[in-house]
Amino acid sequence: MKTIRRLIYTEVLAAVVFVAVGFLALFFFFDFIDEVPSIGKGVTPYRLTQAMLYVGSRVPSHLYELLPIAVLIGTIFVMARLAQSSEYTILRTSGLGPWRALRTLLALGLFFTVATFLIGDYIAPAADRTGQLLKAQFEGRITVGFTGAWLKERQRYSSFSVNVGSLSPTGNMQAVRIFESDSRGFLVSITQAPRARFDDNAWILEDAERREFAEPAPGQLAKVEQTHVPRMRWPTEITQEMVSVALLKPDRMSTIDLFQYIDHLKANNQTSQRYEIEFWRKVFYPLSCLVMVVLALPFAYLHFRSGGITGYVFGGVLIGISFFLLNNVFGYVGNLQNWLPWLTAAAPGLLYSMLSLAAFSWLVLRR
Repeated sequence: MKTIRRLIYTEVLAAVVFVAVGFLALFFFFDFIDEVPSIGKGVTPYRLTQAMLYVGSRVPSHLYELLPIAVLIGTIFVMARLAQSSEYTILRTSGLGPWRALRTLLALGLFFTVATFLIGDYIAPAADRTGQLLKAQFEGRITVGFTGAWLKERQRYSSFSVNVGSLSPTGNMQAVRIFESDSRGFLVSITQAPRARFDDNAWILEDAERREFAEPAPGQLAKVEQTHVPRMRWPTEITQEMVSVALLKPDRMSTIDLFQYIDHLKANNQTSQRYEIEFWRKVFYPLSCLVMVVLALPFAYLHFRSGGITGYVFGGVLIGISFFLLNNVFGYVGNLQNWLPWLTAAAPGLLYSMLSLAAFSWLVLRR
């Protein structure tokens, strides 16, 4: 059985790598075409090498999204080719029964599951952050829309609404505004700073302008006290990762960072539906590699005519694309309809799991 496992693992790994490289080359080409109009423009000229590095930094994210599809297509190709050449028939007569074949492929799928998790949770977020900072060097900043990002935090006696206009190429904040309210919801102060940086459990505001609205005594007019502080320290639990996710997409965060950000939103009575769905997608998406290898196993029990393998591989491509689209559609619909986040994220995998088990039962066990 070691020889059989080595044969299947080697063939599937080679096929998956070949399919993944092909998809990544295609996405790299499309991303580079999108960057071509920006070459030579910006605060500092955007060079060709910088464009190539930025496009290259997006490769891990594409690999994370495409790996389950590549696993499906590569495994279908290997299983169908073994069936067409009657090699799989020989393997069956050598003792490779349906359940043993399933366990063999599940072990391989577990390897791809771990690889997908590591890429999506560690490599891709770091590469995306590096690429965004690289691109910000010629754009001058990282921002979202015209108003920037808004965050909220409750402290012991006050609540704060924070607006960050953008992030600089060095990761510092620009155009920061902090609105402080008391326990009754009345505005207490407004602090503005053109620049700010992150410190241990605090922000360091540079050239801050602070306006305090003191509650007037009976019979007196309200007063506004305005002061200029060259360097101001504001204690807060809003971290750099939280600001980054508010300015960037939540799918570019790691699972731990998403979990911490969701806790922060709930603690400040803010909606976290979108981020909870993305968190559970991060949890369930790598497991789709197990579903894909089970879905590919029945192709080894089909009978092929000459040249018939092409159609089945094309069918595998369509199944993989449909899974990718369904995964995105469920995320958007679940966010709009307020579905349970874990169910929204798990639904595509559950549907394809039932499909793969039905195909395995019909083509493998009953025929």
